Amino acid sequence: MQFQVLRAGSQSHRWALTGRSRRVCLHVHAKVKREDGAPRVIRGKCFVTRDNIDTDQIIPAEYLTLVPSKPDEYVKLGSYALIGLPDNLYPIRYVEDGEVKTNYPIIVGGQNFGCGSSREHAPVALGAAGAKVCVAESYARIFFRNCIATGELYPCETPVRLCDKLTTGSEVTVDMEMNILTDHSTGATYPLQAIGEAGPVIDAGGIFEYARSEGMIKTV
Repeated sequence: MQFQVLRAGSQSHRWALTGRSRRVCLHVHAKVKREDGAPRVIRGKCFVTRDNIDTDQIIPAEYLTLVPSKPDEYVKLGSYALIGLPDNLYPIRYVEDGEVKTNYPIIVGGQNFGCGSSREHAPVALGAAGAKVCVAESYARIFFRNCIATGELYPCETPVRLCDKLTTGSEVTVDMEMNILTDHSTGATYPLQAIGEAGPVIDAGGIFEYARSEGMIKTV
C-alpha cells in the first residue's frame, strides 16, 4: 500500500506518509473523530504560547514510557501535556495539578510550534489532555505531520501573530469551514489558512482510520 497526502501551503509544511514508512503513527486510544457531516468548528478557551515551543516542553522525555494504546496510560499522558513550559513564563498550567483534562481545547502558538525531537507522543499528549486544535504561525514539519497521522488535533496556520493578540483564557471560535478565528471578547476575526486535504484524515481519526474508510486497508 502507498498513501500520500499533500497539504497546500508553504513547502516546509507539506507532508507525505507511505505504507513503507517505519514511522507512520502511534496506535492510541482516542482521537478527534469528527462525526460525519458535523462542521469543523471548535469553540472554547484558548491557551496562548509563544515561539519555538518544542516537544520536550509539550511532553518531557521522562513520560515517554507511558503507552498511549493503554487507556489508563493515555489519560495519564494527557495530564502531563505542556508540563515542560517554564513556570516563570507560564504561571497558568495547561492541565491543572491533580487534573487529567485541560480547560483549554484551543492552543495558540507563535512560530515553529512543535520543534525539537520527532516524538509522536507530543500531539498524542495534547489530544489526550483535551486539545482539539492548535493555531500557530508555523509548525515544525514532523510535528505537523504527526498531528495528522495520529488524528489527535487539527494544526491550523494563520498569517496573523495571534499570540500577541490573544491571552490565555480568551473565549474563541476556530471555524475551519470559513477559515476564521473569532475572539469573542472583542468580536475581532482573524484569517486561517485552509486545513486542506489534511482535514478528512484528522476527521477520520488518523491515517489508518482514514485509509480503512477509503478502502485502502482491508477490514476483517
